[in-house]
Amino acid sequence: MIIPYESLQQLDAETLNNLIKEYLLTQVEDGGFSEFNSQQLSTMIKQSQQALKTGELVVEYSEDDESIAIRHRQNIVNSK
Repeated sequence: MIIPYESLQQLDAETLNNLIKEYLLTQVEDGGFSEFNSQQLSTMIKQSQQALKTGELVVEYSEDDESIAIRHRQNIVNSK
């Protein structure tokens, strides 16, 4: 289930940032990014927030394993 962007805006800013950080860390582990410092992390959080706003990235809730994750919209469409 895709969580609408409007619902994400109701989250505490720190909660949303932590979710984005988790997403970014998975990108590092998957080789999508090299390691980054705190300034780069701050920039990437802002870029991710913008991507969520435009719909390039979406937050998906999995009812099967009761987890939540940020994914590229294209990856969700392709996996169904």
